Amino acid sequence: MGLVPELSLTARLNHSAADARRGVVRVHPEVLAALGLREWDGIALVGSRRTAAVAGVAPADTPTGVILLDDVTLSNAGVREDATVVVAPATVYGARQLSVTGSAQATRAIAESTLRQALLGKVVTVGDAVSLLPRDLGPGTSTAAASQALSRTFGIAWTSELLTITATDPAHGPVSVQPNSAVVWGAGVPETHRAPEVRSMREPDAAEPVPGTRMRVRERPSVVPIAELTGVRAQAAKLSEWLSLALDKPDLLKTLGAPPHLGALITGPAGGGKATLARAVASPRRIVELDGPTVGATDAGTRLREVGLAVSEVCSGSGGVLLITDIDALLPADPEPVAALILDQLRAAVATAGVAFLATTSHPAGADSRLRAPELCDREVALTLPTATVRKQLLQQLLRKVPTDNAPLDEVAARTPGFVVSDLAALCREAALRAASRADREHTDPVLTLADLLGALEVIRPLSRSGTEELSTGGLGLDDVGDMTETKQALTEAVLWPLQHPDSFARLGIDPPRGVLLYGPPGCGKTFLVRALAGSGQLSVHAVKGAELMDKWVGSSERAVRELFQRARDSAPSLIFLDEVDALAPRRGQSSDSGVGDRVVAALLTELDGVQPLREVVVLGATNRPELIDPALLRPGRLERLVFVPPPDATARAAVLKTAARSVPLSPDIDLTVLAADLHGYSAADCSALLREAALAAMRRDVDAADITVADMAAARAAVRPSLDEQQVAALRRYADRRAGIDDPEAWPRDYM
Repeated sequence: MGLVPELSLTARLNHSAADARRGVVRVHPEVLAALGLREWDGIALVGSRRTAAVAGVAPADTPTGVILLDDVTLSNAGVREDATVVVAPATVYGARQLSVTGSAQATRAIAESTLRQALLGKVVTVGDAVSLLPRDLGPGTSTAAASQALSRTFGIAWTSELLTITATDPAHGPVSVQPNSAVVWGAGVPETHRAPEVRSMREPDAAEPVPGTRMRVRERPSVVPIAELTGVRAQAAKLSEWLSLALDKPDLLKTLGAPPHLGALITGPAGGGKATLARAVASPRRIVELDGPTVGATDAGTRLREVGLAVSEVCSGSGGVLLITDIDALLPADPEPVAALILDQLRAAVATAGVAFLATTSHPAGADSRLRAPELCDREVALTLPTATVRKQLLQQLLRKVPTDNAPLDEVAARTPGFVVSDLAALCREAALRAASRADREHTDPVLTLADLLGALEVIRPLSRSGTEELSTGGLGLDDVGDMTETKQALTEAVLWPLQHPDSFARLGIDPPRGVLLYGPPGCGKTFLVRALAGSGQLSVHAVKGAELMDKWVGSSERAVRELFQRARDSAPSLIFLDEVDALAPRRGQSSDSGVGDRVVAALLTELDGVQPLREVVVLGATNRPELIDPALLRPGRLERLVFVPPPDATARAAVLKTAARSVPLSPDIDLTVLAADLHGYSAADCSALLREAALAAMRRDVDAADITVADMAAARAAVRPSLDEQQVAALRRYADRRAGIDDPEAWPRDYM
């Protein structure tokens, strides 16, 4: 067993406000390199106490031998400023459960779901003090929701509140708070954890994994029986047959002239149960497992040594199965020189009699292409996203031992497109937290209800939708959209019918529409319609503004388009909403952007109607300048349904006003139908703005006003003016006439302006 690298550094107080009490320590880049760590890895700290934190890079003027710690981390390590602290790599486990204590006010005011959000990403050990100030989780993430929730429930005191970690699961070593960790209010700190004995870092506990050694292999979880696997029975049967022939009946293969070795790559969405499937199929054989991301985060020498130790272990004795999870992190597509040596060791393992090699990855394109060589992983098993039927079965399996009210799970299954088994497990945990909180508050027996599961959907976001803007629906549905009957019908046929009636499309021998373009004047409800469509909850929605995909770097915009469509495929059934699509797909050959726009249009056309089929994915674009869009995008098989969203006429304006005024107290003498008839030139957004301004006018008149009067509405009319441009509306009507083949301009209603 190798020695753990450790260094002695001088502790200094970090005065940076950005790092204050956030559990991040800063060290020189050379220190990270010497310890074999990367930025944001866990780092062990030993003073008069043993603790752990997140390692970051110190400012450029920081001496090599200095470590910058905030005051809470100094206290957790039991050192003062200018004292010596010993640092070393730390193996950090994701916390399944975390218990904390705090002040009586915090315990009463802060919900456990908010607590988890505030502690997300922090590395802690039992007995540590930890603040509620969120740590930086990197680009593309936000901690604003947790901060706002704490401010509402706990006031300004949340910024100075300190909690104490009383228990963790796993119980040994440091843990990090994950999105699926259960963070609960617990009992006081056991006395044994308040001042732990300081041990040399060269003499670790037997239960603690030691970085840089074979103990980096994760403790293997309990194996799930094949009979309990849901949705992957066919893949399990195929893998079981391969293992049986290669390991149990090698002579049969030799007789037929086939080598009796097995190397298989298991692919599928993150959290879809790839490793669980591999363990279930390999059991009861001997399994040696390596965690690809953990080993891949070490230096080249350590990676080679750990893979070598794993190969030696599985090849000695009676053989078994070598399992490497997330192998793309260990052997990425852009390999280092050490990758060739690692592949040689894996080839030697596969060539050994009685040994099989299984590897899992969620990003097969991101793994070294040499893995698929005939002497390594010559076979591949793909896991797909669970359908609504499979999701229901998975929920039944997850809740089989949980007291429930026997509510049907069909609605939950229908509203969780793109969810894999780990997402559903996180959903059940969040629902359990809600049920436990209610039982504790009302002193009743704990029972998980359908309302708990549906409420958890507001918190849990599937892994397949990470990196995509979440479209806020606010509980909207298509029934909440006033008027627009033809537009709603077109969207229902193009988007919802393929999900609700797939058998009808198959019976009639046709494919559902691939895409829809909504066009019309600004403020007439195009984005509102998409929000209402997303509110049906039956599909994943990936919303992106056209200009957001444009990048000045060569190839970046095209890659962003490919990744957007890949995320949509991974979370199917799904809807891609391209707002302001004219900025993303302008007419080719007419821009002066060095060809970037033309390449993006080509990438978009290829994704919509290319070699790789686009199944259970609908693309919906919105624009108020349809004439600027490249014509190739509007042919059948792409954005084939063009839906004109016209300015509202008097009837439509009345419907919009009535829908927007459902929760607005109006005086009896206000007739919305008469008001709508007088709002010539007002868009749907203008009508909603008119009601808001009337409510503000009522508050100016009397802050305790009970309703909105005719005078308030008159004041709002003076402040909110119509925003529709007559020339733009006329141009859009002519465009719609040409698309519809209407030669008579009088065929369109005239009550738009």
